[in-house]
Amino acid sequence: MAKTKIKMIKIKQTKSRIGAPKDQCRTLDALGLRKLNKVVELVDNPAVRGMINKVNHLVTVID
Repeated sequence: MAKTKIKMIKIKQTKSRIGAPKDQCRTLDALGLRKLNKVVELVDNPAVRGMINKVNHLVTVID
């Protein structure tokens, strides 16, 4: 059986969460972004894409 390669996505927090609404701060926490300029690698699925879309002004997707 051939193994399927899991697609991963790298996300970097580029702007501060100060002044952001509480739901956006919680979304950053759920993504694992707790400090500025931190990079996390997550599985690329619709749930993660939706969270990125919610805080797209605070994060950058690294390919």
